[in-house]
Amino acid sequence: MSEHTSHGSPGNRAISLDSENYYVCQRCTACCKWPGDVRLEDDEIPAIAAYLKLSEQEFLGQFTRLRSNRQGLSLIEKSNHECIMLDGNACRIHPVKPSQCAGFPNKWNFPGWQQVCEAKAIPMSNAIERGLVKNR
Repeated sequence: MSEHTSHGSPGNRAISLDSENYYVCQRCTACCKWPGDVRLEDDEIPAIAAYLKLSEQEFLGQFTRLRSNRQGLSLIEKSNHECIMLDGNACRIHPVKPSQCAGFPNKWNFPGWQQVCEAKAIPMSNAIERGLVKNR
């Protein structure tokens, strides 16, 4: 796997960290267990609330907190630092998960992610052919 000098930014939806490979998630949940902010963008809140059959206010009150940088909202964590939406080895909101979650490890990652994440690298050209990535 390629070593990255930057670990990206979950706030930049356009970034791609490895131009040669695309990493296909194996749903190992390693990223769901990493401590830190799970950024929620304003346009993600209605879909998640609806999926959980909650009003937006109920969702915000039960499952969010102010980000550590005080620049928006994050999903709360369990006491063991897992994401509140992790239920065993499955995401409760997988079909509508935040773009930060969907972008791991292609759009952001953390130091040492290759040692804990089971994502499979495929050549970018194959990923484009398979429709996993838009042609650049």
